[in-house]
Amino acid sequence: MMRIGHGYDAHRFGGDRPLVIGGVKIEYDRGLLAHSDGDVLVHALMDALLGAAGEKDIGNQFPDSDDEYLGADSCLLLERVCRILDKKGLSVEYADMTVIAQRPKLAPYLDMMKEKLASVMNTGKDRVNVKATTEEKMGFTGRGEGISAHAVVLLRENG
Repeated sequence: MMRIGHGYDAHRFGGDRPLVIGGVKIEYDRGLLAHSDGDVLVHALMDALLGAAGEKDIGNQFPDSDDEYLGADSCLLLERVCRILDKKGLSVEYADMTVIAQRPKLAPYLDMMKEKLASVMNTGKDRVNVKATTEEKMGFTGRGEGISAHAVVLLRENG
C-alpha cells in the first residue's frame, strides 16, 4: 500500500542567524525567524512525511513552547520523523519539494539540498527532488519578506 502526504511551511526573514534551507547553509545576509533553525524546506518535508504516516504535524511533535527545540537543527528533527516512519513500517518511495523565494537565488544549492535530505532520510538520491521558483515579485515571498516551501511525499508500507 502507498500513502501520500503534503506539507507546507513559511517563515519571515529576520534575526541575526544563518539562512539554512534543505539542511544547507545559504550565503545570504538574513536568516529566517523561527523557534528552530527555520529550515522551511525541511519543515514542509517533515509535515508531508508525518501526514502520509497519519501522525500529527511538526507543531505537535516539536512544539515551539518547548525550549528543547530552540535553535534546533531541523535535519536532526527530520531524523526523528524518519524513526517514527521506521516504527510504523513505512519508507520513502519519493519526495518532491519546491522552495518559493524571490531571493536569494537557490539554483546553485539545489543538488546539495537533495543530497543532504536523501542522506538524512536514508534513501537514494534518485528518490528525492528539490526545485526552486520565484513568485514574480507577487505576495510575501515575491516582496522578499520571507520564504515558503511545499513538499509532497509518497511512502510505501514495508512488508
